[in-house]
Amino acid sequence: MVNLDQDKLRDVPGWNNAPIHICMDADYRGLTFCCKPGYSLTFAFKCKRDEILRELGLNAETFIKVKEDFSKENNWDSNLVCFGSISYCCMRRGGCERRDPALKLRYPNKTKEEIMEIYYRKKKELAKRILELVNDHKVSKKVKELLEIL
Repeated sequence: MVNLDQDKLRDVPGWNNAPIHICMDADYRGLTFCCKPGYSLTFAFKCKRDEILRELGLNAETFIKVKEDFSKENNWDSNLVCFGSISYCCMRRGGCERRDPALKLRYPNKTKEEIMEIYYRKKKELAKRILELVNDHKVSKKVKELLEIL
């Protein structure tokens, strides 16, 4: 069984033991909360997305495609959020001035609690989809264990 650092996990609506961000040393599932490659970031010096993608044998184009396909399938494209898609949004549990209004537009008849449960459940689905792309034998055991808990 995969050994998860409890300090790097959060229980959020729709996803118990969700990983924190990759830039804060989360496990691979944290890629679901990462930004779109190819853009300069305020905290780029902390960003480990590209390093983790290389470690998993995934390239930026594949990562972008899976996030954007997921966005289209779930009606998550939005000009309100960074990079034009909710699939690139982060974990921020305390709220986000861009993500939260975009989600409210997608789910107008839901409470904030219901919306956040949908959001994190879908981010969990996206994490699974990203990890299912990994074929690298060097990391496949750990990825397989993470997929088992998703």
